Amino acid sequence: MHLCNRCLHSCGFKNNILILSFKQAITPYGLFILFGLYGDVHRVKIMYRNKESALVQMADAVQALLAINYLNGQVIYGRAIFVTFSKHTMVELLRKGQEDHGLTKDYSNSPLHRFKQPGSRNFLNICPPSATLHLSNLLPSVNADELKKLFAETGYTVKAFKFFPNDCRMALIQLDSVEEGIHALMELHNHDLGENHSLWISFSKFRI
Repeated sequence: MHLCNRCLHSCGFKNNILILSFKQAITPYGLFILFGLYGDVHRVKIMYRNKESALVQMADAVQALLAINYLNGQVIYGRAIFVTFSKHTMVELLRKGQEDHGLTKDYSNSPLHRFKQPGSRNFLNICPPSATLHLSNLLPSVNADELKKLFAETGYTVKAFKFFPNDCRMALIQLDSVEEGIHALMELHNHDLGENHSLWISFSKFRI
């Protein structure tokens, strides 16, 4: 993306994203995983008095703009979400003694950040949400039936599956809809596969 943070800030854009109109089924962790495909999420806050809106603090304004461009209007749990820049510059953490029932989370030091390294190749793989998911960090011993069963038992309809021809640690799985792809990513990314392997999921540019 040929934009710099200085240019965006000069136009009044901030690091934060304001999300409106989503169902309460979405959790701070789910938002962290989903928005984390488009940049490193530092903090998430679901509003205490209006639990159908939230603030997501990205690492910088360019990453925030990527998330807006790709996620605004996507349907999650039956409702299209509205995503735009917020007037806030950061998500405030709770002060000592405050309680918000787990609605504010700090992910600034999370090992799940995809863009920690400058010039990360993950920026080249950014794409819109899709029904086809890219699976990686797979165990060499895992087979197609085990992976399809994982998604099916979690409630998703598997339409197609294939391993990468030259690397059995990666695969593509096609679900019933883009919405299912979003839900599955939020629910199963970082799923423990055993033997110190966690499932990594991203949206795929390709269909099976």
